[in-house]
Amino acid sequence: MRGGTGPAGRRAGALLAAAGVLAMTCFVPISAHAQSSRAPKQRAKAAPPAYVSYMTHEGDTLYDIASRYLSDTADWAVLSRLNRVPAPRRLPAGITLRLPANKLKQDRESARVIATSGPAEHAFGASPYVPLAVGEALAEGDRIRTGPNGFVTLELSDGSHVTMTQDGKLDIGKLRRTALTGAADRLLELHRGEVESQVTHATKKDDRFQIRSPSVVAGVRGTRFRVAYNGDEETTAVEVLDGAVGVDPALAGSSALGQVPGVPLQASAQLLAARFGSITRAGRAIGDAVELLAAPALRQPARVQDGKTVAFDLIPAQTAEAAQHAAAYRVQISRDADQLDLIRDLRVSEPHADFGNLADGTYFVRISAVDASGLEGLPQVYGFERRQFGLAASAAPRAGNRNYEFRWFVSQSAPSVETRFRFVMATTDDLRHPIVDRTDLTGGQFVVSDLPPGVYYWMIVAEQFENGRFYETSSAVRSFTLAR
Repeated sequence: MRGGTGPAGRRAGALLAAAGVLAMTCFVPISAHAQSSRAPKQRAKAAPPAYVSYMTHEGDTLYDIASRYLSDTADWAVLSRLNRVPAPRRLPAGITLRLPANKLKQDRESARVIATSGPAEHAFGASPYVPLAVGEALAEGDRIRTGPNGFVTLELSDGSHVTMTQDGKLDIGKLRRTALTGAADRLLELHRGEVESQVTHATKKDDRFQIRSPSVVAGVRGTRFRVAYNGDEETTAVEVLDGAVGVDPALAGSSALGQVPGVPLQASAQLLAARFGSITRAGRAIGDAVELLAAPALRQPARVQDGKTVAFDLIPAQTAEAAQHAAAYRVQISRDADQLDLIRDLRVSEPHADFGNLADGTYFVRISAVDASGLEGLPQVYGFERRQFGLAASAAPRAGNRNYEFRWFVSQSAPSVETRFRFVMATTDDLRHPIVDRTDLTGGQFVVSDLPPGVYYWMIVAEQFENGRFYETSSAVRSFTLAR
């Protein structure tokens, strides 16, 4: 068959059209309901070959098409046999050709580091690990690992984000985009720890985003979800916060059919909807879907964190199920509301978390409940201000006339800010009816004289006004006894 616009060219176009190929950049339908086995030891059925269609332009040859869109220029011969075109000569415009999907050229992409904190390193291939830096570009073959309180977030070319938490190990297995269709193909291999992904919704039918652990493959087309692998127990937890995730066994030597480009997620062994999760042990069937626990609430969410340490008290979700199944809590601190720039991560058995000291600034805390199986529930995020403003106080008797001297001092990050104090003393511990109430004190001591015998309670309040905001901190209510 020769190229051209004469009768032979028209016959060629009619012949190819009769073959039933698809419109440009669409897959030929493969077996509609090919089965994906839930039994890990059963080999998945081989998927029928898939094709992408291409409509020729003026001056195209099979050689040019293979050079632009196939991984090997020599595959023009494959196009010739598949489309019954005998030679790589010029083709008339408007002819639809079939291209094998498994031979399409894929251009490699990179992922950019947009946040990192604590021990976070990467290595390429067998090279040694080196620290990660914001702005650095990573690609296929890069290996990432984090240590205690080590975090890193990657941004992909479509705006998707992948956050790796502490004590983790992750390899970038595939990061490519198909030249002809523009479809993205991304595979991350999780060996230890947890990754949370915010995946931009797929715009191409054959877009693919996968996270593979030793026990499952989790694939999405646009959602927010977590995947955590526990190497000691050889289990993988998948938790879906938004959208849906297809989960399949990580079968050796075969592909999870639900994760093949062009095959819908519904073909996966399990389709996890939002607010559900599952736990799967390596070599076993996919675990049952379990509804995630509701998020706890934060006690005193508007409180300024002004103490020596940053600490939070949680209020468990007010449901019988949550109260029964919440075995632990997870509390994370980040510099941003989307939790892309994580800096702290704690799991606690009680609804209280203490992170120790933290530099002054504005932060965000995310809290969630963990059930008895280890599945982490839905999160709740709060903003908070860290502004160290501590107050220490003491009292001691002073010689003569039943005098008592009170002293105090503040610890703060901005010592240049003016501080005023209030001294309150009463005969009851609620200080409701004070016998002394002095405001606008500027020094660090105060003396009370001529006190009759009895039990007394007192407290110091420190006040500051800075950048349009009022800050206040109080000492504990203390007491002393004045004998007769």
